[in-house]
Amino acid sequence: MTNDPPQGGLAKFRLKRLAPGVKLHRHMVEEMISALRAIFVEKRHADRVIQLTLKKHRKWGARDRGFFAESLYDMVRWWRWLWWLADLPDEDIEDEMEITEDRLWLVWAAYQRWHGRNVIPLPGVKFMSIEDVEDRSREKVPIAVRASIPDWMEARCERELGDAWRTIRGAWNDSAPVFLRANRLKTDRDTLMTNLVHEGVETETMPHAPDALRLAKRQNVFGTDAFKRGLFEVQDAGSQRIVPFLQIEPGQRVVDACAGGGGKTLHAASLMGNKGKIIAMDVHQWKLDELRKRAKRAGVDVVETRIAESSKSFKRFSGKMDRVLLDVPCSGLGVLRRNPDAKWKLSNDEIARLMEVQKQILESACRMVKPGGKLVYATCSILPSENEQQVQAFLHGRESEWELEEELRLQPEQDGGDGFYAARLVRLAAV
Repeated sequence: MTNDPPQGGLAKFRLKRLAPGVKLHRHMVEEMISALRAIFVEKRHADRVIQLTLKKHRKWGARDRGFFAESLYDMVRWWRWLWWLADLPDEDIEDEMEITEDRLWLVWAAYQRWHGRNVIPLPGVKFMSIEDVEDRSREKVPIAVRASIPDWMEARCERELGDAWRTIRGAWNDSAPVFLRANRLKTDRDTLMTNLVHEGVETETMPHAPDALRLAKRQNVFGTDAFKRGLFEVQDAGSQRIVPFLQIEPGQRVVDACAGGGGKTLHAASLMGNKGKIIAMDVHQWKLDELRKRAKRAGVDVVETRIAESSKSFKRFSGKMDRVLLDVPCSGLGVLRRNPDAKWKLSNDEIARLMEVQKQILESACRMVKPGGKLVYATCSILPSENEQQVQAFLHGRESEWELEEELRLQPEQDGGDGFYAARLVRLAAV
């Protein structure tokens, strides 16, 4: 690894003020320290930690709540860089026993100073000035430290992505924008845009996603009348390009084999005009339960949910489905801006495990596609080993049965959306 100076906007000294109306009180700082401990020591998901903290402090105002969530996500993104700015040993960052309360306070203080803000002193912990942090930020360090990513991730992404990696790496630590998808069953994008203006929500259109609106500023949209009426779903602009890539039509029989909470299932239903049949499958019942709630709000009644217990769950649909979507489990490296804590939980071993799962799902679920039908293999990863290489390995020896029709590659720095990959395959004959 090189000792490169800051590039691509990485780790520049940033001077920001507190949001208007936000006063930094000790109890909020204590909650931030507690939240960091939950994420990095107890290994809990950042979004869940934030959700539970805000639920505990219902009396916090909108600005306080927004500042807490934004600051915590920012500290998670820049965790390794902040650890460095706090003058803590890099080798201790992966040792849970070394992530003490005093050190968490130092990380928080480094974050505050990095933004040119005051800190609340903690008795017994050394004072840290803005000048200390500025001087530390100018020192030469490995690019993985400055970019705030694990060494193994820097090495792997550089190896697999080559020159494209520098641009992607520079976008990873940006805050992810929020996108909405207009529900065609109840409205259209322009009408939704007008309705939201009346509710104080400003949006802008996106050129490559015809149903997408991007929030002009981050705000809670789940309390709007438009959401309660099922006029939209929150869905990334990149994600909104996957279902249209499947080329579905009204009246078809479709399987979403890894449906999760159902964002793509509901998108499919809207593009099909609520005509046909969609089988939504997942290994988690609670996700399917959530999907049913969302479907009711969206006015969708063509979805049937089923637990995917094993590859045998696909057999009853063998050779019967017009379209199959495989949004398979993956490393999630394309959506790290949205889920920044994932980069500290991932490993090469975990990616290897996920790749085996991807292979098994593709080889078993493909049997559901009827001759002439189509399958889309999709991930929210940017790694060729999870994407193109998986597809090529599947096609090897199946040239008379399957044909690669088209591939879609979306990088997280393009069009403001997340990173995705999709390959559309056509079944030529029975497997």
